[in-house]
Amino acid sequence: MSEVAILNPTTSRGVNTNTTPVAPLLDADRKPLTKKEVSADHPTWCPGCGDFAVLALYFKLIERRKLHHEKITTVAGIGCSSRFPYFVQAHGAHYIHGRALPFASGVSLSRPDLQVCVFGGDGDAFSIGGNHFTHTARKNVRLTYVVMDNSVYGLTKNQTSPTSPIGFKSKTDIWGSKDRPINPIKQAISAGATFVARTTATNPNHVLAMMEAAMEHDGFSFIQCLSECVEFYPGAFDAATPRKGGVFNEIPKEHDVTDEYASYKLADTDWPGLFGVFYKTQRATKNANEQSIIDDLQGKSAGLEPWQILKKNFDRMK
Repeated sequence: MSEVAILNPTTSRGVNTNTTPVAPLLDADRKPLTKKEVSADHPTWCPGCGDFAVLALYFKLIERRKLHHEKITTVAGIGCSSRFPYFVQAHGAHYIHGRALPFASGVSLSRPDLQVCVFGGDGDAFSIGGNHFTHTARKNVRLTYVVMDNSVYGLTKNQTSPTSPIGFKSKTDIWGSKDRPINPIKQAISAGATFVARTTATNPNHVLAMMEAAMEHDGFSFIQCLSECVEFYPGAFDAATPRKGGVFNEIPKEHDVTDEYASYKLADTDWPGLFGVFYKTQRATKNANEQSIIDDLQGKSAGLEPWQILKKNFDRMK
């Protein structure tokens, strides 16, 4: 899978070196985008797929935050959920399998004025893209990563995924999976993510609140969103859906989101687990760290002509 689809590429512009979150342009002459203006192709997901809810709420957030087309960047890898960029009328990229985060990191570092949102599934994020997930989290790149976890490979028609539970029967485990599934929340916290949350597509208001909080965060924000695959794993998350007899348990209000160890422990709650913000802290972002290096080096050559800078570099090599 080497396909790379770049949607609505930007024209050449100067780089904004401000490394703090840039507020949306509140231009009185520009009205917020409507869903009609920001939606592109008709989504091709199966009827009943949880990903529809996440897309609809993304549109709502774009309108609420008064973002305009040139400030939105939607990036995804490969998988059902990763078709997101095709459905959003804005700048974006449908990148190669498991490599959405490195691409999005480059966008965030070079254009800190953009709102960078990455969407993926449990296979793209935790299997082939697992290494990139770990390192983007530890570097604390400023972007939002929403993983629509359905605990099965849906696009390739029913194989065991990294989050499939023990006993799950698929084309690759016809006898039932024997491998222990990963815990995305624990993995994100231990890797160094500075915002970690969990939600489910069956609770739109909660999804909206989590996504907005993640987009406000200055750092790597990760959301695990349970999103049912109605074709290959129907009923996977009924235990967390009240209308199907389940229980939607939110994280206790007294939980200290800055306590890493308490957050990690909460992530071990028995299935279907808890929902809300597990962990949130402030730490220098990769964006800020990179900019400090640039500023330091540029300061050492302030006032020099380009040929003088080049000569200094050559003299150092003698």
